[in-house]
Amino acid sequence: MKDTLYAHPYEAVGEFQFDDSVVAVFPDMIQRSVPGYQTILTGISELTAKYAQPNSQLYDLGCSLGAATLTMRRKAPQGSQIIAVDTSQPMIERAKEHIEGFHSDIPVRLQCEDMTQIPIENASVVVINFTLQFIEPPARQALLDKIYQGLNPGGILILSEKIHFESAELQEAIEHLQLQFKRANGYSELEISQKRASLENVLISDSEATHLKRLQQSGFKAASIWFQAYNFASFLAIKA
Repeated sequence: MKDTLYAHPYEAVGEFQFDDSVVAVFPDMIQRSVPGYQTILTGISELTAKYAQPNSQLYDLGCSLGAATLTMRRKAPQGSQIIAVDTSQPMIERAKEHIEGFHSDIPVRLQCEDMTQIPIENASVVVINFTLQFIEPPARQALLDKIYQGLNPGGILILSEKIHFESAELQEAIEHLQLQFKRANGYSELEISQKRASLENVLISDSEATHLKRLQQSGFKAASIWFQAYNFASFLAIKA
């Protein structure tokens, strides 16, 4: 279904929520808003093939409709299982439909929970795909610390986020490129403006330096951006 959530003017734009209306248009919204999204999913698949360990757990934290879960499951080794977590019940319900549409011997456990509250245990791959940015900043370090502790040696964290730039000139230039991407994908100025207003106090981005500092503080010795398109980046962190 095409994303037209912000195509009509609102007197007051409410805060963005992952409710039924967003769930209905989410695949279209992501494809038209996030440059490089399919490349990130392909990378998640290949990194899963390389790093997922037999008889371990793979986590998709903030799984939304299960796109990362499905791409992980295609390459997950026998004996492993995937735990997919999201705070939105409508997302979990739709993800269940998507995941059940594809046969696999790799079990998936869907949980409607706060990712900051669940245990991370015997993990070889953890994915946070454009979700950390919706968590209150003070809680982000504790979550990464917990993930590091729950990862097995040789395990990985894949963290994809919208980032901002510390240089105002760079921020303006790269934000312009992303807005042009949205315009080229059919979003009107009204839609862009109202969507931005709805996300203003909900999506709080960090800089590349902040992400890398957090990962290092958690204990990751090897961490870097492995893919970036404009102001959307995916980090890979490996536990020694």
